[in-house]
Amino acid sequence: MTNNHEAHAPSGRPPGSTSGAADVPPITLRSPAELADALPYMLGFHPTDSLVMVAVHGEGGRFGGRLRVGIPAGPEEWEDTARQVAECLVGGSRRRGVKPDGIVVFLCQDPRGEENGHHVMTRLRPLAQRIRLACGALDVPVLEALCLSAGRYWSYCCPDERCCPAQGSVLAAPGTSVMAAAATFAGLQVRGSLREIERRLSPLRGTVADEMERALDRTATALVPKILDGATREEVGAETVRLARTLMRRMTLALPAETGPAADDWDDALLGHDEAASLILGLQDREIRDVAAEWMENEEAGPALRLWRALARRCVGAYGEHAAAPLTLAGWVSWSTGDEPTARIALGLALRADGEYRFAQLLHHACNEGIDPEGLRQCLREERRRREPRRGRLSAAVRRDVTRPPGRRTRTTRREPGRTAGSEQ
Repeated sequence: MTNNHEAHAPSGRPPGSTSGAADVPPITLRSPAELADALPYMLGFHPTDSLVMVAVHGEGGRFGGRLRVGIPAGPEEWEDTARQVAECLVGGSRRRGVKPDGIVVFLCQDPRGEENGHHVMTRLRPLAQRIRLACGALDVPVLEALCLSAGRYWSYCCPDERCCPAQGSVLAAPGTSVMAAAATFAGLQVRGSLREIERRLSPLRGTVADEMERALDRTATALVPKILDGATREEVGAETVRLARTLMRRMTLALPAETGPAADDWDDALLGHDEAASLILGLQDREIRDVAAEWMENEEAGPALRLWRALARRCVGAYGEHAAAPLTLAGWVSWSTGDEPTARIALGLALRADGEYRFAQLLHHACNEGIDPEGLRQCLREERRRREPRRGRLSAAVRRDVTRPPGRRTRTTRREPGRTAGSEQ
């Protein structure tokens, strides 16, 4: 790497986090090859069509904040993009009291049409140069800028053909590097590619999408007047919550045999068009959405996340903006359960669906700033206890009963047939 700079990859605990995998000793990255190999582990996924910037701090080159945006399609946007991303990363670091001592830049894009990786690298070189100038204007040097394409990487900063040949260098096979071993030890994982994660949250297509849009039209015709009528709004809200809980129980009882897209197909088959339409429209009410946000931990988190993903895929056609609610809920559950990479992607998609969606804005900012989600979790728990006092009393009784010596069970925690302590009422 140019000027023999070294960078230290983060340990198993991300910056600003108070929970997660155990800390491991930092890994020193001394070459473009090692930087390129570390990128998916820093993000939690393989970036596709992405500009990634990582702040570097101190003489040892410790990695800090990171930023990812899509690469603008037109070169006419590159100047503004370079300035904005530089100001965003450097400004965010300064707000946290740690101005970067340098920045590492990654441009990741697959070839298009008749292109090969070298063509991509050449085409994106002006963008890399603009980013270097924008960072330099903020008195923060770009220590390394890499292009990753077609299984190879190129350095825009290193002129040494011995380590950075003009034809590029082959990326290490997944899971074969020191960084991969350290990440595995720390409990970190790469959750596929950005494109694959986004696909799980993107609208359905084809005949099923046409059928779903017709269901949304029918439901909107029947439901929207009720939502607008203050006298029936509470009734619609209660029915939406009951339906959501019913569908979560259905998903709990019908676990998919596989993971990934195959699991999504399974969940889509569990969800009727009219059910999905009623829930999508009901979640447009902020109060109903806030109740749904309470299902973010323990045994509720898994089925809730499956449901929110399935609903996001059902926001088709003219109802694309309605996806902001289920996407935000999917992002919140992911963040709450420790999956920050997926959370950022889901929240970014929510803002793409509706840039003014306030809940998504707040969560996206908090997640990117490394704020601990426990504060919001605690607020939602308190709100739930206020709204469901009987549930709170029953949960407290169960906790007292668990601490009693054997043989001193009380009638307080007797369970009715078919019902478990603390079940939803």
